[in-house]
Amino acid sequence: MKKTEKEPTTNETNNSKIEAIKDLIFGENITEYDNKFIAIKNDLLKKKSTLEHLIESTETNLNVAIDNLSTDLNIRITSLEDNLEAKFHNLNKEKMDRKQLGDLLIKLGNKISE
Repeated sequence: MKKTEKEPTTNETNNSKIEAIKDLIFGENITEYDNKFIAIKNDLLKKKSTLEHLIESTETNLNVAIDNLSTDLNIRITSLEDNLEAKFHNLNKEKMDRKQLGDLLIKLGNKISE
């Protein structure tokens, strides 16, 4: 035997029985409860949306702060590298001056001995 569309299914019958029982137990209050649950659900959805927006905003702010910190660190590292390189060149110049002084002293010594 095939079910036609007009015959209620077992699931539909059970649902209507449940609705009838709820109406008997809770009466008019069930509508009030449903409305309260819907209001609570809507409130929770709004709060969820607000929290998601705050999370996105915080994430954006953190990414900007990290980028700024990264840029600042790169600038400071470059400055330190330049400073170190300048001191290295000064050290090399001092060593060359010593070599020149040594050469001059040798030449002076040779001239004196002549």
